[in-house]
Amino acid sequence: MKIEPFGIEMWMNEHETRCLHNAAESCVDSVTLAELTAMAGKTGVLMDELLPLKLTYGAIQGSARLRRAIAALYRGRTEDEVVVTHGAIGANALLYQTLIEPGDEVVAVVPTYQQHTSIPESQGAEVKRLVLREEEGYLPNLDELASLVTPRTRLISLTNPNNPTGALIDEASLRAIAEIAARHDAWVICDEVYRGINQTGDDLSPSIAEISDKGVAVGSMSKAFALAGLRLGWIVAPPELLHRVMIHRDYDTISVGAIDDHLAAIALENRDALLARNRDVVRTNLARLATWMEREPRLSWVRPAGGTVTLLRYDASIGSVEFCTRLLEKTGVLLAPGAAFGVEGTVRIGFGNGAAALAGGLEGLSRFLRSLPT
Repeated sequence: MKIEPFGIEMWMNEHETRCLHNAAESCVDSVTLAELTAMAGKTGVLMDELLPLKLTYGAIQGSARLRRAIAALYRGRTEDEVVVTHGAIGANALLYQTLIEPGDEVVAVVPTYQQHTSIPESQGAEVKRLVLREEEGYLPNLDELASLVTPRTRLISLTNPNNPTGALIDEASLRAIAEIAARHDAWVICDEVYRGINQTGDDLSPSIAEISDKGVAVGSMSKAFALAGLRLGWIVAPPELLHRVMIHRDYDTISVGAIDDHLAAIALENRDALLARNRDVVRTNLARLATWMEREPRLSWVRPAGGTVTLLRYDASIGSVEFCTRLLEKTGVLLAPGAAFGVEGTVRIGFGNGAAALAGGLEGLSRFLRSLPT
């Protein structure tokens, strides 16, 4: 099976371990095990739980404890509608393996995480792209979406909050998307890894899994929950679809790690404290980024409503890969080129990392912008 190289992952793999200031990071600043245990009130006692833990495969679909904690993130969902996966990246891959056949049609809202276009294309599907526009706030044009969906459409895919723009689709628009899909009995896959760290409110934003019987939500411990090291994600979907997913999952997963499962359950059982910490990180950092943007005449943006990343459009006559490469070489600051998402003339910046990383990144980017010819 041939597949397109994964642009953003290849870029990060090559550069993120050798930069001075990682302003491309898309996770919230990771918590330590000590921080997690303190939030959970388990300081000094966690090892009493872990030491007797027998390191078997465990429950193949994820422990009942963890699946209950995940289900609690979604109104009206139960543990029987949850399967645990190796990260959201594993969840997305399993869903496309399960749902897509050669000749099927997929409508992908782009820019997006590249899995949602390259995997179905590699499986012989026709991928139609609904392009988000800067002048529309990077929100989907519902009339245009409706025109793309046909009786051959197997599924609609989107990321919400969007990666890489940080745009947030509201409940009314999610319902409209679900209705468009329902006209042709299509699924809606919503990659919701940034759900929970919006810029306003302390509640979880609506999920596609709460809105539609054919809405499939993908989540992860990596982004909003700041625990990327667990490599743990999930699918929330009707049990009949999860049964089909499990057939594919048996070939490439078996189960997640028992310790990862246990720690993820602890984190989600204490989600209020964890999300409060993470919202403070992203909201404080975005406020700093917004103040800085006011002083940078060569940049423009659509201020993000959720997530940890956004696109900055720059005023310079060089491609985004060259822009980011020269920036890294001259200043040690790492950004992600918009070309990795099909949005040339932009760079993706992350504002979920530590304050020092963001401050150093912004200072270096300012110096670099001043060095570019007008």
